[in-house]
Formats: sequence, C-alpha cells, structure tokens
Amino acid sequence: TPKALQAYGIDADQYSDDDEMFALMHAMRSRIIQSPSFDGDHIIGAILFEDTMDREIGGRDSVSYLWEVKRVVPFLKVDKGLAPERDGVQVMNPIPGLAPLLSRAKDNGVFGTKMRSFIRWASAAGIGAVVDQQFEFAHQIMAAGLLPIIEPEIDIHSPEKGEAERVLKAHIVEHLAHLTSGQHVMVKVSLPEVGDFYADLVGHPNVARVVALSGGYDRQEADARLA
Repeated sequence: TPKALQAYGIDADQYSDDDEMFALMHAMRSRIIQSPSFDGDHIIGAILFEDTMDREIGGRDSVSYLWEVKRVVPFLKVDKGLAPERDGVQVMNPIPGLAPLLSRAKDNGVFGTKMRSFIRWASAAGIGAVVDQQFEFAHQIMAAGLLPIIEPEIDIHSPEKGEAERVLKAHIVEHLAHLTSGQHVMVKVSLPEVGDFYADLVGHPNVARVVALSGGYDRQEADARLA
C-alpha cells in the first residue's frame, strides 16, 4: 500500500498511521471506481481487498456500489500471501478465519473470491501441492455460495515455463474431474507459451471462465499472447 500510494503521488509523510494510510488508499480507489470510464461496459469484474469491502463508495457500501451502480461483478481477495518457496513453488499461507469472512462476503453481495499461488519451476510435487491447496480452499468457498478464482501463477521468466504449464494443466484437469455438475470455478492462468493451450479449460463444463494473467508481460506482448 505505501508503494501504491507513492506511485499515485502520496508520500509516507502525508499520513501518520495505518488507519490514515488505508483511508487514503480507499479514497484513491473510490475516485477510480466513480470515474465515468469505470463501468460494466468495459470491466467485467473487480477484485476487492477486505478493507475495501468494509468501506463505502459514494455513500453506499463498496460491493453494492460496484454492482448496483457500475454493473461490475465484485470479487474478494481472500488469501494471506505466499509461504516461502519449496519444491519450486510458493503455496498460500494459511487463511485463518476464512469461514466467517466468506459468510460476511456473501451477506455483502460479493460474487466470488480470488487467491494466488506462485510457480517458479516445473516440479510435479510442487505444482501438485499448489493445485491441491487451491482446490481445497475452492471447495470451502463453493460451499459458502461463492465462485472461487483459482490463480496458480507461473513465473513468466522461468526457463521451465512451458513444461510447468503442461504439469499445471494436467493437475487442474484432474481436480475438475471430481467436481459435480453444480460446482464451478474460474481459472486465472499466466498467458501460455502455446496458443489455445487452455482451450479445453475454456470449454470445460465446470469452468465458468478462464482469466488471462499478464504476469509482468508489457501490454503489447500480453495483447499478442492473448490474441
């Protein structure tokens, strides 16, 4: 948050504690969301921090403002960051208090959640641990009535990126096979080395949507890979 505020033009000497810092951050987000350019004609969904979900925009709660005013689908970031690297990957830290957070999000009108892991090497054990953990949380999220975005990001600079993608997709497909017809996830993946690599996920009946993760590619490269 301090880095984001600094990039926006607000230095650390302009706030005295975390409460003031997060209030300034929310004011910045509110200005962005209230811009005429920010609406459902251009933006499908927005991922909120818990702090943003608990605040107001334009005199109403943030989730309500996003959907009812802007027609932008609200998602909530639920992960608590990454654990230290092991077996070439970083799984997520534990998420204490997830159940009450999901209940509160559902009551507030949140549609889904987002949680990120990180993959650096094409380690079958490591990638398996990432996907197992993502789906373990996804089942809890689906049971709470929300749609989980599964985000196992692959390092775009990894020399094993293509192989890591093959291992990752195999693990995802294996887990999808165990979902029932009423269970759906979104899958957020780094833009792949091979065109149409994730086409089978796009067409999978348990996948609501596949989301492209630019992952550090500049916009020109990301657009070319996305196309």
